[in-house]
Amino acid sequence: MPLPPGKSEIEVMRHYQYLASRNFGLDTGMYPLGSCTMKYNPRVNEDLCRLEGFTALHPAQPIATAQGALRLMYELAADLAEITGFAATTLAPAAGAHGEYTALMMFRAALEARGDARQTVIIPDTAHGTNPATVALCGYKTITVASNENGTIDLDALREVLDTDVAALMLTNPNTLGLFEPDIGKITAMAHDVGAFAYCDGANLNALMGITRIAEAGFDALHINLHKTFAAPHGGGGPGAGPVCVTSELAPYLPTPVVALREENYVFETPAHTIGRVRSWYGNFSVLVRAYAYLKALGAEGLREVSEQAIISANYVRTQLRDAFDMPYDRPCMHEFVLSGTRQKKESGVRTLDIAKRLLDYGFHPPTVYFPLIVDECMMIEPTETEPLKTLDAFIEAMRAIATEASSNPAMLHAAPQTLPVRRLDETAAARDVVVADLPATNPS
Repeated sequence: MPLPPGKSEIEVMRHYQYLASRNFGLDTGMYPLGSCTMKYNPRVNEDLCRLEGFTALHPAQPIATAQGALRLMYELAADLAEITGFAATTLAPAAGAHGEYTALMMFRAALEARGDARQTVIIPDTAHGTNPATVALCGYKTITVASNENGTIDLDALREVLDTDVAALMLTNPNTLGLFEPDIGKITAMAHDVGAFAYCDGANLNALMGITRIAEAGFDALHINLHKTFAAPHGGGGPGAGPVCVTSELAPYLPTPVVALREENYVFETPAHTIGRVRSWYGNFSVLVRAYAYLKALGAEGLREVSEQAIISANYVRTQLRDAFDMPYDRPCMHEFVLSGTRQKKESGVRTLDIAKRLLDYGFHPPTVYFPLIVDECMMIEPTETEPLKTLDAFIEAMRAIATEASSNPAMLHAAPQTLPVRRLDETAAARDVVVADLPATNPS
């Protein structure tokens, strides 16, 4: 790599080493990001995906020379189908939103094969934010259905918008409040009664795998975030993977190609009514390797234990913070839960953003804030199953301390963070005008 003008090699090396030392990551602290599982990524999986037999592959080489890789893809697809209860899987989608797109395009193709031109897709107000964007990209119109006082779908509101113009219902389960939909069977049946498909946004599968099989609730398709549920690294723009599992009815519409086993050889095949390619080649292979290694290491019992521990950890933190902050839905949650900073805002003018910035001073990455939009001053927290009790207790202690500070010294929170090299940033301007040069000659300690 050519050196920047006027810089020596040792200056460049020190510059990047300094930047690396300032990074916050899972190796340095907890990421309680609700709706975005940030769990520990086992290092052995990183070693496995870097084996020369995988890294030296070229996607255009003869498949007879890549049988091991195709076997891995074939077994991973079958395992994901088994875990979720579906008939078939595509590994091609590059992320969760890409999986949503792929599923909706399969729905569209299946409906067109029936001669059915529907125009709308129903999405609850507790859905992930990518859902409406996917609907628009696929040429449909979004209909939003309201939640009830329990934070789950209002069945009466759903009945009012379900008609024969609805192509699909997209449901996040557990939803973005961390709550399981108790009427899930009724909801999918209602969609099917009007000829619509039922889609499950599987981004929160970390609360369900090994406990229940999504297909048995009546869904037609589900995407899985391997970079959330199956411990592939997450963040920084990728790479990700969003495999889609579907029923036997939709299997002929899967993107091409899929891996099949024919006479002891693994081959690529094109489904009978495929929607075509949804990306170049065959998916983000290194992410597939990581997920395969994670799945095989844990097995069925281990995957269930992951889900159970994630649920236990979330409910432990929730109950420890319920008196320090407002809790709009004070009931047992799944793997994540929602708090509100409305009390702090009303009493001292401290906003959720102030609380998030102050948490940085305590050594924790802030949780997701201001989402979902149906909760005022929202804080969405997911501790994950990989954080030890000691870390959970430290996070709880920090959050309770901040709640006290909000009453005793709100000005400090307005100016937080107090201890980091930079203070409160104009994040919009920083994203649009990135400055990565002109660091001081001596990096601060």
